[in-house]
Amino acid sequence: MNDESHAFPYAQNAPAIVIAVIVLAGAILIAFIAHGMPWPVAYALPALLALCAALLPVSLLIARQWEKAVVLRFGKLRALRGAGLFLIVPFVDTVAAWIDQRIQATEFNAEQALTRDTVPTNIDAILFWQVHDAERAALEIADYRQAILRVAQTSLREMIGSSPLSALLSERKAADLKLKEEIGRKTAEWGVSAVSVEIRDVGIPTQLQDAMSRQAQAEREKAARVILGSAEAEVAHKFLEAAGTYGTNPVALQLRAMNIIYEATKERGSTILIPSSMVDSFNVSGILGMTGAVATPQPSTP
Repeated sequence: MNDESHAFPYAQNAPAIVIAVIVLAGAILIAFIAHGMPWPVAYALPALLALCAALLPVSLLIARQWEKAVVLRFGKLRALRGAGLFLIVPFVDTVAAWIDQRIQATEFNAEQALTRDTVPTNIDAILFWQVHDAERAALEIADYRQAILRVAQTSLREMIGSSPLSALLSERKAADLKLKEEIGRKTAEWGVSAVSVEIRDVGIPTQLQDAMSRQAQAEREKAARVILGSAEAEVAHKFLEAAGTYGTNPVALQLRAMNIIYEATKERGSTILIPSSMVDSFNVSGILGMTGAVATPQPSTP
């Protein structure tokens, strides 16, 4: 349960070491000056100062800003100390745990877990959690880090078993929220809060991936055919409207025929030979005369 950075908790306690060195130097100086004086001054006082110097590194401790030290006295909870310098009674008080209260991340996964529609899946996720009650985290459970990991894995498998594959793939945010709430409900008794859960990857068998890919491709092809059919129907409807217009207006039909010929020759620069009978059928003179009659203003009668 101890924080790894406090495997040797006194090694980083520079203030206590400095004070201990100063006290020990004072003891040596007093012993040197008081040499030949009565024994309480010459021996007892330097010995007492040397003992204090030896006990200071294990009495004066430091908890960093994000830490809480769980102090036990004769095996019973004495207090939570930190952040900063604090004193304990040597051989009477012990620091049972250093609790890190920063937000921490734990990776967990579920391999070959069956969804509600019996599809085996491999899911990787990350849990962000924080100790909000250091006393309960130290006293209620032996190893809260391992317990959080096991709870997260169990909750993930439960969620997979109660959800279809389509929901896990398409409703990722809802799955994250559901998993966070479930883990937080279980770990709240230990003084640990689930901050958030993020599902990183949902893996499914290769055969199922191929089948889903073919299904998606078939659906896209179906949609493309439907769109193409709708376009064909709309074009056919427009052709019917055009045929009705051309059937009742021969001049429009002739102009359209001439436009087709023009469009066929303007880009390629080719020459098309048209039989004279086809030209007569266009009735160019009649069309031009009609156009000229429309374009030429008629004189007004007095």
